[in-house]
Amino acid sequence: MRANWVRRVLFLADRVALVNQAVGAFKKFLPSASPVNLVTEKEAQGRVYVSTYPTMMGMIDAAADGVRRFGPGHFDLVVIDEAHRSVYRKYGAIFDYFDSLLVGLTATPKDEIDRDTYRLFDLQRGVPTDAYPLDEAVKDGFLVPPKAVSVPLKFQREGITYDDLSEDEKERWDAIEWDEEGNVPAQIEAAAVNKWLFNADTVDKVLEHLMTEGLKVCDGDRLGKTIVFAKNHDHAQFIAERFDRNYPHVKGSFARVIDFKTEYAQSLIDDFSLKDKPPHIAISVDMLDTGIDVPEVVNLVFFKIVRSKTKFWQMIGRGTRLCEDLFGPGRHKEFFKVFDFCQNFEFFNQNPEVAETKAGDSLSKRLFAERLELIGALDNLGAKASPDGKPEVADVAHGFRSKADDEAKDAARRLRSDIAERLHAEVKGMSVDNFLVRPRRRLVEKFSKPAAWKNLTLDDRLELSEDVGGLPSSLADDDIAAKEFDLLMLKTQLAVLTADRRFARLKEKIVKTCGLLEELANVPAVSAQMELILDIQTDAYWQDVTAPILESARRKLRDLVKLIEVKKRVLVFTDFEDEIGEGAEIAVQGLLAGTDMDSFRRKARHFLKAHENHIAVQKLRRNEPLTQTDLQELERMFVEAGIGSEEDLASVRGDGGIGLFVRSLVGLDREAAKSAFGEFLADKTLSANQIEFLNMIIEHLTDRGVMEPSLLYESPFTDFNSSGVAGVFDAAKTAKVIQILEDVRSRAAA
Repeated sequence: MRANWVRRVLFLADRVALVNQAVGAFKKFLPSASPVNLVTEKEAQGRVYVSTYPTMMGMIDAAADGVRRFGPGHFDLVVIDEAHRSVYRKYGAIFDYFDSLLVGLTATPKDEIDRDTYRLFDLQRGVPTDAYPLDEAVKDGFLVPPKAVSVPLKFQREGITYDDLSEDEKERWDAIEWDEEGNVPAQIEAAAVNKWLFNADTVDKVLEHLMTEGLKVCDGDRLGKTIVFAKNHDHAQFIAERFDRNYPHVKGSFARVIDFKTEYAQSLIDDFSLKDKPPHIAISVDMLDTGIDVPEVVNLVFFKIVRSKTKFWQMIGRGTRLCEDLFGPGRHKEFFKVFDFCQNFEFFNQNPEVAETKAGDSLSKRLFAERLELIGALDNLGAKASPDGKPEVADVAHGFRSKADDEAKDAARRLRSDIAERLHAEVKGMSVDNFLVRPRRRLVEKFSKPAAWKNLTLDDRLELSEDVGGLPSSLADDDIAAKEFDLLMLKTQLAVLTADRRFARLKEKIVKTCGLLEELANVPAVSAQMELILDIQTDAYWQDVTAPILESARRKLRDLVKLIEVKKRVLVFTDFEDEIGEGAEIAVQGLLAGTDMDSFRRKARHFLKAHENHIAVQKLRRNEPLTQTDLQELERMFVEAGIGSEEDLASVRGDGGIGLFVRSLVGLDREAAKSAFGEFLADKTLSANQIEFLNMIIEHLTDRGVMEPSLLYESPFTDFNSSGVAGVFDAAKTAKVIQILEDVRSRAAA
């Protein structure tokens, strides 16, 4: 901007709180830019415009006298905040619309197919344009490091067992109203603690540890700004209530819940951002996990399990900001504390390559795609019309009562026609003037014609599914329950036509839904369909069920499903004595994305994907022994391609060698992994648990290539038996399992 290369800038964020934060930062560091908050100042003028994605999309679509305020060339630069989660789904259309330079900001780039941050910027996957690692930022004095403390809680890790309670606690346990049927469990699993069972002593011990061990300000008189990450809204509320009970002199102000159910949440965030103003403890459910910048935060409390490495690192980032004179004149913030009560650090230290969850398609898009799949299946079975409009004659393999049953064939053709008409109407209702539809105008216009649906090719279905499905249409349906039921029935119809093994599970869901509808017999609309509802719950209905029969049931029942009341799990509040252990400082391993080794691994993985047919790589995949020549060839490949430096390779040699390194990236061929355990799997005396245990080992080897025997004594292997492999197999077989793992490892080490 100072060089006048960029005249107007658009800064995009995904939450109003982050927009307000960005405007404040621009006013502080670039006051001459006249930042405009488009969320609240839609007509203001300036050089920097800050907006949420929905606000900007609405302003692009809106036109006054046929003229849009922001044309494609209005901005010279578009900056995307939190780019790792903002470049997918419908928001990506904004970046296609504006003809400008593009800069993406993110603490954690991702390599996921459906939200590939790198693809948007034409970058090699896994290698950002520029990166500033935490250790480097700390060394340069721009960020502070975490000190992680793992604190064991018995109930959080093991659950609550009736037999372990005192006699007094057993009496209280028996008096609890666990559910409407009066059932009394013998044990509560760890996953239920803080989800629907809230134990006062557990929360009290966490708060006591925080108030005792947390970093203090005001010469040690007050706990520093703290974020507690809670499991859900009920858990957050319970934490706040227990705090107020234990510290009544600051009740209602010191610790506050800040989540999406909180009224005036932004006002609370603003107060939390002020150094000396309460609240000093923000109890958050997702809302403060990312983006919020409060330099005074010195304590983070993980009171929930996190299994997304990206999200976990984003949450850790809430404490990394510098803050001068926080503890007094000249006493700056040099580190922050992270109290982990849920073993998150242990999980990520043991599982450094955690796969991220992909973003799911909208329900409307999934319905669109499922209907296309159903058309494809019906076409394959001869239910489509010929080019002259006359029905084709074809034998039917599945889904009809018999090959000679003309009525069944006609029903299938009518079903195909009805689905095609439904999808055609949805496409016809897509306005090409809409901001999201416009880039797909060619396809929308093509499939707005009825003739295009007479004979859909595989390419047609792929285009419709990937590029047209889910776009805004005037053919809207706001009944979510009905649409979810539609999806269930469509999947079942498809399973019938393709003899899919999922049929039994889908059938069970439909029967269960009808069982719930049966309980609503006093509702006239339900009573009118009671014969069908009861029929579906019989085996006879499913004996020769067809796709058209299921379609008839779908139409009759879809509008009734919303009447089913979702039974909410009864919340249980207890006060049993929990056990808390001593907090132990733990290394933050594998989380500092951006270190030299992390960068080397990313580049190596991308390189190996392009060279997966190399003989040495294939040997590693097939569990064939390597020679020294193979190892030298692998190192030569990395050096010549500029993937790794001699320092990187030296580090790899010291950590098991290049063979193990490559195997950890490419994994082991599943058949090779099964072959390694072939002798075991051939044993006819194995129990179901033993077979499943071995299959879990095979899955681990397939994914990661090698496996440390010590993992056999840890979760999830201890889920079978608390002693791990030693509790599942006898001593001889345990030794054999460990020997096989060592053999697999040695073949990669050469």
